[in-house]
Amino acid sequence: MNLPIPPRWLRRILIAPLVMVTAFWILITLPLLAIAAAAVSPFLPGSWRALRLLAFGLVYLVMELAGLLAALALWVGSGFGAKLHSPRFIDLHYELLGWALRFLVTAAERLFSLEIVEEPGRDIRTIAGRPNPLVLLSRHAGPGDSFLLAHEIMSVAQRRPRIVLKDTLQLDPFIDVMLNRLPNRFISPTPGEADHPVRAISELASTMGPRDALLIFPEGGNFTEARRIRAIERLRSRGNVEGARRAQALTYVLPPRPAGALAALDACPTADAVFVAHTGLDDLDSVSDLWHAIPEDNTLTVSWRGVTRDAIPNGPDRAGWLQDAWADIDTWVGAHRADKSD
Repeated sequence: MNLPIPPRWLRRILIAPLVMVTAFWILITLPLLAIAAAAVSPFLPGSWRALRLLAFGLVYLVMELAGLLAALALWVGSGFGAKLHSPRFIDLHYELLGWALRFLVTAAERLFSLEIVEEPGRDIRTIAGRPNPLVLLSRHAGPGDSFLLAHEIMSVAQRRPRIVLKDTLQLDPFIDVMLNRLPNRFISPTPGEADHPVRAISELASTMGPRDALLIFPEGGNFTEARRIRAIERLRSRGNVEGARRAQALTYVLPPRPAGALAALDACPTADAVFVAHTGLDDLDSVSDLWHAIPEDNTLTVSWRGVTRDAIPNGPDRAGWLQDAWADIDTWVGAHRADKSD
């Protein structure tokens, strides 16, 4: 059963102070925690696993505290919220979000030997050079891929990301404060008509300008084999024989759900489309997988394939166009997984 998250006012007076108390407790006990982590690390696989996890936890806590204090300063500086949604303060919030993502990704790169590599000839810089809004249609696989991709969109492409997220992410105070101040939408697992994901995507896309990029995951969730089988069975139960056949031919991705992607393209008639394929964190489906992968070397390889607006089909052909693109992503993932295993 999915329990509703607390209302915003309750999150502000309970969860944010809890983060402060936790930070204080960790800081005063940090020497003991470091000694304990160093003591158990030799008995764990990998190199200084517990110590690296402790270090990343401390980095995240520093980001959380610094980000919340900066967000409070922005609120005060905006006239206690009066000008919080003005263009100047929107830009300042995006700068703060970009700093937070760079801070975390840099820490992950150094502590966990994580490397992000763009496929030559399909890098985001080339695609972002056109003065059009972007609708990015990405594969969903691996922990934190939305945040890693958002970092690439901001730091490399110099675009301002928009995204539809699960409402439970609002339990993180910094995410709650920052992303609710920017054009993003949080959706519950059982949304009502007012916050239906397709409607939310359409509303976010309709107000995009040339500096914006809407990140969508048409699969609807991280890839797992069990979800792939359920998706095929769902298509069959609905009588979509052709869709089930095409989904069964996929190995590494779930069949895309076209409604949200097509709604975004309809809502923003000037937007280019970008198909995002990535691999490297695919096998980290559970907490156990994630634990065993840390701090081993991991490389996230990303391919960005742009489609200009005039090359996007109109009418009923677009659903097939999206399925064809997803079949290409599936082939790309298979080829790059094979390269890494050689």
